[in-house]
Amino acid sequence: MKIIYDKEVDALSIIFQETTVITQHLAEGIAVDYDQSGHLAGIEILDASQQFGGMETIRQVMLENIGLVGDYQQKVS
Repeated sequence: MKIIYDKEVDALSIIFQETTVITQHLAEGIAVDYDQSGHLAGIEILDASQQFGGMETIRQVMLENIGLVGDYQQKVS
């Protein structure tokens, strides 16, 4: 997963998987991407600082209950 903020265009993207997508626009400036099987592939938020009520929200990223799993964890340990 990647979280990307582009300050030039004030856009926040959360990419769950890199693939060919079908985009659905949910609201003004908010779009979601689905893969060919209908699984969520990404989210894009335009005018992000306005959508979140300011830059402070964008600057604060908290990941909770995120841990390494499976083979990757064994390789890192």
